[in-house]
Amino acid sequence: MAKITTILLLFFTFVLSGTAHATDPDPAAMKKNIEELAKYFEGKGYAFNEMLDDPRYEPVENITLKFTRAAERVIEDFSEYQQVLNYDHKKMLINDFMKQYASELESAEKEYGIPKNVIAGILGVESEFGKYGGTYNPFNVYVSMYAEGHRAEFAKAQLEELLIFVKNNGLDVFELKSSYAGAMSYAQFIPYSLNRWWVGKDLYHMPNNINSVAKYLSHFKEITGTVEGAIYRYNPSDLYTQAVLSLANEVTDGTK
Repeated sequence: MAKITTILLLFFTFVLSGTAHATDPDPAAMKKNIEELAKYFEGKGYAFNEMLDDPRYEPVENITLKFTRAAERVIEDFSEYQQVLNYDHKKMLINDFMKQYASELESAEKEYGIPKNVIAGILGVESEFGKYGGTYNPFNVYVSMYAEGHRAEFAKAQLEELLIFVKNNGLDVFELKSSYAGAMSYAQFIPYSLNRWWVGKDLYHMPNNINSVAKYLSHFKEITGTVEGAIYRYNPSDLYTQAVLSLANEVTDGTK
């Protein structure tokens, strides 16, 4: 059978060895980029310079290298992908998660038309059912991406979405946690997705994550026509889709 290849780009953080292929960022260019970013957001009415002066603002050094290393990790078959995901451990946890949040999962399934075990599968793959919520700050992440020129326009757009989200919800942007790619909470939503599909205010309330995953998948199920297609839109990887569905099928206690 032909091997399936995927590249882990956004959703998994793991330690990789090897020689760096990215050059060190130019401090002068980074300073100029941050000044441009500040001018843009100050012009939009955000107190951006105050945010940069906040002691909690801390650039993520060599953030481009983090993406480069992740992109170089090529997984060639499902068994290797499962090892990277720590799949066997997630398999052990999913039934307990289904029991603990049985009513919330049932409600989300009824409201959004997404099987509850698939919702659980997403949360298992993304954060091991809420164990991981991120160790970076998304503001620091996106400013650092723009400063280094890595996916700069994407970073700028996500930073704007982030500032909209915190303003609308009365949040302190520096209190938020994310992956090194700026994805937040147990569902690992980027700011664009938060502003369109997040349900509730508290990012770390599991029922909010359950409903937000279901809402997201429901939207893309309508577009693609299938649950599988919706999962693929969550993370465009055949192996990711396979992993979510496989984990969902590990539910064995009649709660599917």
